[in-house]
Amino acid sequence: MAVPLAFFAVFFAYPVAMIVGRGLNDGGQWQLGRFGTVLSDPDVLHVLWFTVWQAAASTALTLLVALPGAYVFARFDFPGKQLLRAVVAVPFVLPTVVAGSAFLALVGRGGLLDTLWGVRLDTSVWAILLAHVFFNYAVVVRTVGGLWAQLDPRQEEAARVLGAGRFAAWRTVTLPALGPAVAAAALMVFLFTFTSFGVVQILGGPTFSTLEVEIYRQTADFLDLPTAAVLTLIQFAAVLVLLVVHAWTVRRREATLRLVDASRTARRPRGRGQWALLWGTLAVIAVLLVLPLAVLVERSFAGPDGYGLTFYTTLSSAAAADSTFAVAPLDALWNSLAYGAAATAIALLIGGLAAAALTRSRPEPGPSGRTPLVTRLVRGFDGLLMLPLGVSAVTVGFGFLIALDRPPLDLRSSWWLVPLAQALVGVPFVVRTMLPVLRAVDSRLREAAAVLGASPWRVWREVDLPLVRRALLIAAGFAFAVSLGEFGATVFIARPDQPTLPVAVARLLGRAGELNYGQAMALSTLLMVVCAGALLVLERIRTDHSGEF
Repeated sequence: MAVPLAFFAVFFAYPVAMIVGRGLNDGGQWQLGRFGTVLSDPDVLHVLWFTVWQAAASTALTLLVALPGAYVFARFDFPGKQLLRAVVAVPFVLPTVVAGSAFLALVGRGGLLDTLWGVRLDTSVWAILLAHVFFNYAVVVRTVGGLWAQLDPRQEEAARVLGAGRFAAWRTVTLPALGPAVAAAALMVFLFTFTSFGVVQILGGPTFSTLEVEIYRQTADFLDLPTAAVLTLIQFAAVLVLLVVHAWTVRRREATLRLVDASRTARRPRGRGQWALLWGTLAVIAVLLVLPLAVLVERSFAGPDGYGLTFYTTLSSAAAADSTFAVAPLDALWNSLAYGAAATAIALLIGGLAAAALTRSRPEPGPSGRTPLVTRLVRGFDGLLMLPLGVSAVTVGFGFLIALDRPPLDLRSSWWLVPLAQALVGVPFVVRTMLPVLRAVDSRLREAAAVLGASPWRVWREVDLPLVRRALLIAAGFAFAVSLGEFGATVFIARPDQPTLPVAVARLLGRAGELNYGQAMALSTLLMVVCAGALLVLERIRTDHSGEF
């Protein structure tokens, strides 16, 4: 655990503590009265209320839309199912600025709805809610559907034989078993939407602001570090509570009895009702997930003189960007690929060590039934690895600037600053991907190799690595995809002459003009293609489709 702990202490806890200390410590005195000042501000209270309200509404709407899809993928077998699984997961790995750009092209000024029916939603909260459903649909489908596929359908059939109706059998047999998975999915969706930044930044405009957006505004626009520090601590406390509850639901889900192989529960739809559910789910996926991406691609080709490659060809020219960048916008693509590769290597190293530590440190329950201290410490370490997903990335990015600016950690001008920030987001995905596979390795294989004289390194190379190679590749793919899309921290630390794709898209959308808008659509399309390609490769590598990610 030493290396992951040191990494998180230096590149996560230290920057966050520095920016909080800079904001609340004045001349050696802690200004705790700032909490009362900030929390009595009506504008701040409005931001807090909107953050919680939109997260709750987004979660409820996502569950309503995605739970039928979870059932379809769990219980039905139909042509193209595996390809559709990959399509459903594409929005989740897309950068939030791309999701915002896609919905801006669909519901914004001059978008598809505006062109066809004169309807605009970019000035209402519905654009944000729909974009959140678009982004988190796969979380519910994979988390709930993965468990649903492993529940024996004969239990529900037995209840119906004993006289229960279809709904009563589902409510009394299936729903209790699905409860932990539904709760875990709901908490993850709420966490992602509670800390939403890119989507709200693009679609919310000056009207709507979440805590994350407000922290960015107070830091970057007003340089009000005390207010930003208070908001950061409030968000941290809320995220900590969410992660504790989520860990409890995950343990309950892992304890759920899984009776059958997931591949044996799916069958072709029967009857009009099941076929209608299948076609309805396909229609939802087409309208909610595929249409925004298709409109995004269409807008990238719709040049001032008709359809063509005008916006793509101008990406290679720095002058065509209207002084938005110091370099050609297309350079952002190569910067993102280089940063993503470096961040993936760091995330694999740190996340792999953390997963191995959690695997080897998994103790048995105490004889008294009480949770041993070691178990609580391991769970705390596991929870620590998840914090970067919920703590303000804006705070981390700005903390990098003020904390890593003097020896021996003077990294402000270092190229590695961006990959280090991106790796913080990639590590949780590596751990969550590697941990179940490492725990499935029979420890007796390692012991037998050690008895035969193998060193610990050779045991890992000869026993563990062949068994976890596919999971390692999947972890690398997810770490690469989420590194490409990291925006909250990178927007602070990316140098003007080395922007990433999400930063470039946000800058272009922030400037007026058809050329800037078209180039933003073109860059978003390129980023979407790269992320979707990585995900399709991962789906071909996967052998077990019963898990969530």
